[in-house]
Amino acid sequence: MFPIISKEILAPTISKFVIHAPLAGKKRKAGNFVIIRVIENGERIPLTIVDSNLAEGTITLIVQAIGKTTKLLCSMNAGDSILDVVGPLGNPTPIENHGSVACVGGGVGTAEMYPITKALKGAGNRVFSIIGGRSKDLVILEEEMRAYSDEVFITTDDGSYGQKGIVTDPLRQLLMNSQSGIKAVYAIGPLPMMKAVSNLTKEFGVHTLVSLNAIMVDGTGMCGGCRVTIDGKMKFACVDGPEFDGHQVDFDELILRNRSYLDFERMANEQLLKEMASSHEVAP
Repeated sequence: MFPIISKEILAPTISKFVIHAPLAGKKRKAGNFVIIRVIENGERIPLTIVDSNLAEGTITLIVQAIGKTTKLLCSMNAGDSILDVVGPLGNPTPIENHGSVACVGGGVGTAEMYPITKALKGAGNRVFSIIGGRSKDLVILEEEMRAYSDEVFITTDDGSYGQKGIVTDPLRQLLMNSQSGIKAVYAIGPLPMMKAVSNLTKEFGVHTLVSLNAIMVDGTGMCGGCRVTIDGKMKFACVDGPEFDGHQVDFDELILRNRSYLDFERMANEQLLKEMASSHEVAP
């Protein structure tokens, strides 16, 4: 069992957890993830390690309540325990001094981008960060990103905060500005967002890394559920990634594969809501 040390609500559907998992925290690097299982007979899901504290033996996870398991996890509080935490898994993000880089985070993808931004700044890069969200209340980790960025741009779909629009708007402006000197772009967020970023950077010939959120079960390359097509070849996101050259990813195929279980996810969500409603009815 892995105790939840603290929980913080970052947005209406997004929670930050500090979990006691000393082995995972000891060896993790930017880009690594863990596979968790909340309860017995529950599904296994991958979550990026946002931060760790070696002295306290903890890791930090930021979770958006979307499916059954993430909703179940976000219903838990400090003092509760997670059944399984396995990791660190995946390959660390390639970190080097490019000179100037852009770090693009969409929605909860900003949480995954944060440790990468921190590492890139530590490697001596000039860092331009772009944070996107549907609305102001879904923009997360702004201050944390500012701490390791030379400049931060914020976009919201509805214009409630920052620049109205999408993350590719300020990114295009940066790429067109010769003074920014951007040599690499790192992007994490919804698949359509990463596809749009990759299409844009390809126009400018700028190296781009994306972190693929494929369907994943064991995280060790055994199940094959996270297979993706990269430059016409099959790869596994868990052991070959999760980062890949965005210009080589078959995003259309991956988007279709990620929709394979939508009906099952909907039914699981409905069942969870019934169970939660029932538990409230019988509670003293």
